[in-house]
Amino acid sequence: MDYKETLNLPDTLFPMRGDLAKREPGWVQNWEEKKIYQAIRTASAGRPRFVLHDGPPYANGQIHMGHAVNKILKDTIVKARQLKGMDAIYVPGWDCHGLPIENQIEKTHGRNLSRDEVQAKSRAYATEQIALQKKDFKRLGVLGDWDNPYLTMNPGNEADEIRALKQIMKRGFVYRGLKPVYWCFDCRSSLAEFEIEYADKKSDTIDVSFESAEPEKLAAAFGLASLPKPAFAVIWTTTAWTIPANQALNLNPDLEYSLVDTPRGALLLANALVEKALARYKLEGTVLATTVGKNLAGLNFKHPLYDVDPGYARVAPVLLAEYATADDGTGIVHSSPAYGVDDFNSCIASGMSHDDILNPVQGTGVYEAELPLFGGQFIWKAVPVIIDALRNADRLLSTETITHSYPHCWRHKTPVIYRAAAQWFVRMDEGEGVFTSEKAPATLRQLALDAIEQTSFYPENGKTRLRDMIAGRPDWCISRQRSWGVPLPFFLHQATGELHPRTMELMDVAAKMVEEGGVEAWSKATAEEILGAEEAQHYTKSNDILDVWFDSGTTHFHVLRGSHFDNAISGGGSRDEGHHTSGPEADLYLEGHDQHRGWFHSSLLTACAMYGRAPYKGLLTHGFTVDSQGRKMSKSLGNGVDPQKTSEKLGAEIIRLWVAASDYSGDIAGDDKILARVVDGYRRIRNTLRFLLANTSDFDIKTQAVAPADMLEVDRWALARMAQFQADVLSHFEVYEFHPVVAKLQIFCSEDLGAFYLDVLKDRLYTTGADSLARRSAQTALWHITQTMLKLIAPILSFTAEEAWALVNPGALTIFTETYHAVPQVPGHDALLTRWAKVRELRAAVTRQLEDVRTAGGIGSSLQAEVDIYASGADLAALQELQDDLRFVLIVSRATVHATEGDTAGETRIEVTPSTYAKCERCWHYRADVGADASNKLICGRCVSNLFGAGEARSHA
Repeated sequence: MDYKETLNLPDTLFPMRGDLAKREPGWVQNWEEKKIYQAIRTASAGRPRFVLHDGPPYANGQIHMGHAVNKILKDTIVKARQLKGMDAIYVPGWDCHGLPIENQIEKTHGRNLSRDEVQAKSRAYATEQIALQKKDFKRLGVLGDWDNPYLTMNPGNEADEIRALKQIMKRGFVYRGLKPVYWCFDCRSSLAEFEIEYADKKSDTIDVSFESAEPEKLAAAFGLASLPKPAFAVIWTTTAWTIPANQALNLNPDLEYSLVDTPRGALLLANALVEKALARYKLEGTVLATTVGKNLAGLNFKHPLYDVDPGYARVAPVLLAEYATADDGTGIVHSSPAYGVDDFNSCIASGMSHDDILNPVQGTGVYEAELPLFGGQFIWKAVPVIIDALRNADRLLSTETITHSYPHCWRHKTPVIYRAAAQWFVRMDEGEGVFTSEKAPATLRQLALDAIEQTSFYPENGKTRLRDMIAGRPDWCISRQRSWGVPLPFFLHQATGELHPRTMELMDVAAKMVEEGGVEAWSKATAEEILGAEEAQHYTKSNDILDVWFDSGTTHFHVLRGSHFDNAISGGGSRDEGHHTSGPEADLYLEGHDQHRGWFHSSLLTACAMYGRAPYKGLLTHGFTVDSQGRKMSKSLGNGVDPQKTSEKLGAEIIRLWVAASDYSGDIAGDDKILARVVDGYRRIRNTLRFLLANTSDFDIKTQAVAPADMLEVDRWALARMAQFQADVLSHFEVYEFHPVVAKLQIFCSEDLGAFYLDVLKDRLYTTGADSLARRSAQTALWHITQTMLKLIAPILSFTAEEAWALVNPGALTIFTETYHAVPQVPGHDALLTRWAKVRELRAAVTRQLEDVRTAGGIGSSLQAEVDIYASGADLAALQELQDDLRFVLIVSRATVHATEGDTAGETRIEVTPSTYAKCERCWHYRADVGADASNKLICGRCVSNLFGAGEARSHA
């Protein structure tokens, strides 16, 4: 007789090799064809809603691993909430306007395109990029409303952005003003704080002397009868290019200043910096007198190029400002109000009008042609020319090259400047806006700070980061001088510069036009067509567009309460008028930690400006992708991991598992070696699933299930441990933690299941009667474990879970319409876990002893061994209770427990001896009764009973 044929050997169509790279595209296609996302929405109708609002990636270029990390984290969270029993909606979006796309069009077609051409080509380009990115996101296994994503360039969204601006204006937060803003010469536009990053820059520092235009008054201010020689105020700056636009000098009113007699004249310096300054100038000097800064207010000093060209024959008055300090330089700050916020504020406060401010730097970075000496030159290239001019005028005391941290455009990576321009701003603090009719209850800064306190942060340190940024940020410049974007639909009076009195009404007109024809419709319309010929001759139509951060920052308004969601989260009310009381609110925004200064920031400001609170309940941030050495992944370094190539080689499932296994609160390291380890981890999980599926393939839970009270004890333990594990996993899911889940899942598969429960179970599953209580008890536990496991891994290993679910539930549409499995409660749950923890501890000790004997050559497999255990107390009780089932727990052919007494009490001793009996050809145990049955000489007594008799009795294992 072939006894192998009598065993209940496992069988499954779930292959050992996942062959993920080849098979995953089929699942993606299956999800699309069967409209799985729509089916999930139907199945979820009426459930509590969970909304993760998608921060829109920019529609420009192929996705990289940073995109993959972001989208996979979002997908994992949405699926976990869905399986929790919620209606977890995920609407993907794209950021479609702005400079990166416009720059691509200029690179391809040149800068001489008309506004209409730029808009048409930009829209077409963005549409192409979205299609490419969407395909890659789907390939990663991300489920969402891909057939109906939100695009910031959808006409409806563009129109609602204008309506959002109107609401913010009505609440008094918008004003127009001239002030220095960040300006990028490559963008040829102003930039927001969000668009600035800091990098090292080499600059030439200069110490420049300004000759006193009123020596008698200067002497008097120091209590001197006269000055022994010409006197000069000395400034130090790293921006030599601003010298041609100098209009004032700033001194600290409370700082002590000295007049120092030197061979180069009497130099005015902060007293605390005299020694350092003279050393820098290689001069000896004597302090003539000292006074505080406020005594020098109003004194005039000649421009350093006063005598070189009539265009500079002007004086710089001394203004008082606390930002002039003795930390470095000379303690005197030269002021070019067009190119510095502090300078601007100081000059305006002193009574200087906007018209008086000199602003010779054009938007291209070139001085206007009329500027004396330097006209037509690019400012960075003009620096050495300016330095030479100062040297030739005998006004240069020192110069050196330094490397310092300097603001750069985060798109072009080029240095930016502050440049005064008439712009539209969102006000952070007190002040009057335009067309205020619904005055907000507090300043925008205070509203935003209060909203931060009501927001949950993951990780918690994100709160401090965002709060500090809001606390210190200036007013938000929301206007840009470009073509591809949502218009600021304003008409300005040609004489007064004031907005048209019907601006609110005209914004509704603009929104309607844009809603019907996109931003192009407004762009093509003339002032005459909108205002009529009579009014149009007095007004200029603005060509400015809104900052792209205003686009994405207002998606809460037109996506969460308009295009994709009903009033369940919208707050209701008219979209045109925005008369909602609470505003839309997402459960979570999730992006990289750089978005504290980006999308989180702009969304917070717009929402607080519109309805006084944040548009999100929680903020989750993740780190950047880096290589194993901690270097940020980049094309230039060639150290990136490409998501497309990785999907083609290893499968997207490996990327998903890598993302989940990484602690995203910091940077996320990945390379080929790291991914290889992830593949190994995946195989362990897959092999565990394969065992579960194979050993339940002939089991029907409806007709063959064993009630928990009737199950064998180790099976009851398995259910208790499964329930404990599930509760642990779900607690991590609740706070968006995944790397502990993956770590614990690996341990659960390898130790709780692979190295213990499934190992112990094999004999019972294979050798007992196919329909016996012993086997059906085990299968009942395995079925519940399988159901639970598949649903727990589904948010992370979506393809694998879906593949296995189709085998477990033939004909089922998808696992993602399910909810987490309810593991049956077992009697004595806690006591079981405690007692079997002790059994496993003792089993581990026996296993070590068996391994030692095997290594020494005493036995082959563990079934060749017989074990005697000498124990007392809790150890003795735990082992004795198992009775003869102890040998199945230890996977040996005999296990005998002996009570220890006297001197040996309290110690547990293990003795392993090779069995002297014959091996059963069917179960491979070495037993004395092998051959006892004359008709079955090759098998043991229990195998005879299992095949031809009543079957063996098991109670524990």
